[in-house]
Amino acid sequence: MRIAVYSGSFDPLHIGHLAILERLTGSGRFDRVYLVVSPQNPFKDSSKALSAEQRYRDAVAAVARHPQLRVDVLDIELRMPPPSYTIRTLDELRRREPGNSFTLVIGADNLPNLLRWREAERLLAEYGVAVFPRKGVSAEYRRRKLMEACRDYPPEKRFRIRLFHVPEVDVSSTEIREAQARGEDVSALLM
Repeated sequence: MRIAVYSGSFDPLHIGHLAILERLTGSGRFDRVYLVVSPQNPFKDSSKALSAEQRYRDAVAAVARHPQLRVDVLDIELRMPPPSYTIRTLDELRRREPGNSFTLVIGADNLPNLLRWREAERLLAEYGVAVFPRKGVSAEYRRRKLMEACRDYPPEKRFRIRLFHVPEVDVSSTEIREAQARGEDVSALLM
């Protein structure tokens, strides 16, 4: 099976995530999506985040409300020893499911820093990435810049970077958490 691995803090899952999941499951390029709840994004402030276990339970409940999606919520990163690196997660999934192929799902805003990720070259060559748009970010431009940065790599390194066109939904988990803290009703924005 062809599996899209969509990893993140998902604090909380919202209609923007839903649009991405619908596109991934409806594209015909993937048989399933694994939604992987991460312990903690090292680039985000954890002081206001829900616990990883609570975010996992919330993700399971959110996905259950959309049975038309072919999505499984995984807690694999919550069970692996720290530190959590994406390449380790992908390798563990491949070890557990050797017959499946895995592709990482990321936002276009992650492309500029992707080469700083642990074993980024291997991640791009062995697994590849499916890139979805982010507000104010040109995925095509960032893809081109990443490929330029890799132009001196050996030709056998065929990086797989596939752009997905998804309608942009102008909402973020941070905005939702801030609205909730003000006592606003955000139910229409949640997945």
